[in-house]
Amino acid sequence: MNIYSQEKIALFIDGSNLYAAARALGFDIDYKNLLELFSSKGQLVRAYYYTALMEDQEYLPIRPLVDWLDYNGYTMVTKPTKEFTDSMGRRKVKGNMDMELAIDVLEMAEHLDHAVLFSGDGDFRRLVEAVQRRGVRVTVVSTFQSSPPMVADELRRQADNFIELNDLAAQIARKDHEIPLPGEILDHPDLMTEQPNLHEEGELRETA
Repeated sequence: MNIYSQEKIALFIDGSNLYAAARALGFDIDYKNLLELFSSKGQLVRAYYYTALMEDQEYLPIRPLVDWLDYNGYTMVTKPTKEFTDSMGRRKVKGNMDMELAIDVLEMAEHLDHAVLFSGDGDFRRLVEAVQRRGVRVTVVSTFQSSPPMVADELRRQADNFIELNDLAAQIARKDHEIPLPGEILDHPDLMTEQPNLHEEGELRETA
């Protein structure tokens, strides 16, 4: 994994991007095991999880997962999605967390030796470059084994290290027989508001 035991590390998880990558590989993430794995590799300072929420709905399938993560070692960063009507009169929903993630990485850089970014979004290449100039090593966790690949080539090239998500499956995949923790859900909803086009901004979802 190329993380040194004396390094101060932080995880920055683009929630829907990681979910989509894991699903493309055919497994679900066990977030307890994920946290334990990286805690064992270095001095874990913080684990951030980013997701947008559609707060106008009476029930959000993702809410139990968000609550569980919040109580079990993750720092949750959320915001409401925004709904608007395009020029064709179609209702669309947007929920991009890139700015929140980028600000946190830059603010935390002076306290870290190593940042681990769980995303394949090519828009983060300049962010990775910026924190590298501050002396922070950056590992990107995503997959190129899915079809199509979930990681942008420019992001993978910029990172100091790249971890193929599929190589971690044996350690962080949820087992079918495993009993969910209280309040936890097995399925993270596929929020198209955050599914990345790896080279473009403006992740949108059309609604009826």
